[in-house]
Amino acid sequence: MQLYTTLEIEQQYKDLPYLIEIMEWVKSFLGRPHPNLGRPGVVCPFVPHSLKSNSICLAVIHTKDLCAEQLEEVVGRYRNIFLEMDVKEQELAPNRAFLLIFPDIHIEDASKLVDSVQQKLKPLFVESGLMIGEFHKRNESPGLHNPNFRPLRSPIPLIAIRFMVEADLPFLQSPADPHLRIRYLEAYLKHFGDTFTDETKFKNAHQALALAKEEIKQENLVHY
Repeated sequence: MQLYTTLEIEQQYKDLPYLIEIMEWVKSFLGRPHPNLGRPGVVCPFVPHSLKSNSICLAVIHTKDLCAEQLEEVVGRYRNIFLEMDVKEQELAPNRAFLLIFPDIHIEDASKLVDSVQQKLKPLFVESGLMIGEFHKRNESPGLHNPNFRPLRSPIPLIAIRFMVEADLPFLQSPADPHLRIRYLEAYLKHFGDTFTDETKFKNAHQALALAKEEIKQENLVHY
């Protein structure tokens, strides 16, 4: 049973258009195939299952009076909520997602603000077994199978939170900074431990970790 105050109802009424717009975007873009995707299937493989199991939660966050550090704190609190939520059936865990919508962030500021919050918090999220993604109209991150495709563009700036899966390895071995790469890959290997179902990804992660450590070793030799 849920009770609402009059002020809560007024705020929900104001936020409803943002929630509906993102919900429709999830269904019509993320949950469907795209001719430029570069592979068969829908843009985000988890979305159809998440929609079917009712596992996507959305929140509208107003940021007019928030600085970047305060926004990081807000997103960090949602990380804690995400981890504390009960998952009755473990197989449904990969389908859970939070979409944090920021309608007050202007398109001109989205690249700077949303991207910086995501980059700042990603190490903490990855070490918690989570992934955090930044979405907005000017996101230039390329698709894995087509570098000309932009899968992280959304009509309203948002940050997505979900559980890490084995298929996330390409995102964790991509940073140019080898120290960050090591941090991600060690968290990835620790998170899945002996539960890997794809032996190739397990071996690739270890190889990528070894290469990152060797890169740092070579850098230290040069500086020495």
